[in-house]
Amino acid sequence: MFNFESMSEKNFYDIIICGGGITGLLLAKKLTDDIYFKNHKIALIEKEEKNKNDRTISFWEEGKGEWDSIICGSWKNANFISDEYQSSFALRPYTYKTIRGIDFYNHFKKSLNNKNNLKIIRDNILNIKSDNSFSYVKTLNKEYKAPRVFSSIPNLEYKNQTSIPVLQQHFIGWFVKTENSIFDPNKLIFMDFSVPQKGNTRFMYILPFDKNFALVEYTLFSKKILEKEEYEENIKKYLKDKNAGAFKIVEKEAGSIPMTGYNFSKHNKSTLLHIGTSGGWTKASTGFTFKKSINKIEHLILYLKSNKPLDKFEYKTKFDFYDLLFLDVLYHHNEKGMSLFSGMFKKNNPQRIFRFLDEKSSFAEDVLLMLSFPIGKFVKALVKNFSIS
Repeated sequence: MFNFESMSEKNFYDIIICGGGITGLLLAKKLTDDIYFKNHKIALIEKEEKNKNDRTISFWEEGKGEWDSIICGSWKNANFISDEYQSSFALRPYTYKTIRGIDFYNHFKKSLNNKNNLKIIRDNILNIKSDNSFSYVKTLNKEYKAPRVFSSIPNLEYKNQTSIPVLQQHFIGWFVKTENSIFDPNKLIFMDFSVPQKGNTRFMYILPFDKNFALVEYTLFSKKILEKEEYEENIKKYLKDKNAGAFKIVEKEAGSIPMTGYNFSKHNKSTLLHIGTSGGWTKASTGFTFKKSINKIEHLILYLKSNKPLDKFEYKTKFDFYDLLFLDVLYHHNEKGMSLFSGMFKKNNPQRIFRFLDEKSSFAEDVLLMLSFPIGKFVKALVKNFSIS
């Protein structure tokens, strides 16, 4: 076991992870599970204890998976609902799965507490500075340094530019128990556009755990967030329209996730890599982060063993460009979101859509999916983004 206090520089680490959210914990586990890093001194700096259920993590995968022991719900079927198109479909070979944030955190507490080469530091990070040899993490109480620092601390620079479109995926969700049995526990509702659009892309997202209990989430893809009351009034109205009867709110969740093709990687340094949403690891066209972060970390672990500078890790793929095109259209035609998603689900089987969202589709599948959208708008976006690049 490492004796941290006996090190010649007790505030020096081989690796520092700034932020103990989902991506930081995933990276910490992968590093400490890998025998290659067994002699590395690793620190995870996070100010919060992570003892609240502050989010829901949802993803899809084929068959059994690493997280099955802590999932709280899974679905093999789904619904898409809009005024233009409705569909009930099987997800196979995929299963859609959900984990409660608190269960995720508790799972990692048990795992990481037994890691001899990891120290968890409870402190508030003030800033991070870098040179070619080290990155320096200034906290409220101390300063730490390492030749490799990974940060999931929010980077808000994307808000201060206008050349790349930025939308927010923002939502409030209620876990509700209803008097009447209005949910089908065998089918999640991926998108329900039956709510008034009001010039935006607005939909309900429903995860039904039984006939009387579900996560009901009012979600927007738009430029500006709403007042809290507007989200909640729309959830109340939706439940009333579905004849829920009296209902009890068991838990609430809320969030706002950036949807943008902004190049977060330009803020990386040879000794500093931004990860998670801060690193642009959120799927720009959907807001999903969990699966993309898992894939990124798998590649990152291999990359670290090559001892190359961290600012050479990121690279662009065709899917980054597709996301940029889609966001450009959705940004400038936000009121058309329902039509864009309706066309996608109407003209493509769900397996192709989920392969595309998983960034595993072939070029031929990409072309077929892109043909689902209004060609004129996408050609304009294509020309504009080529001129920017």
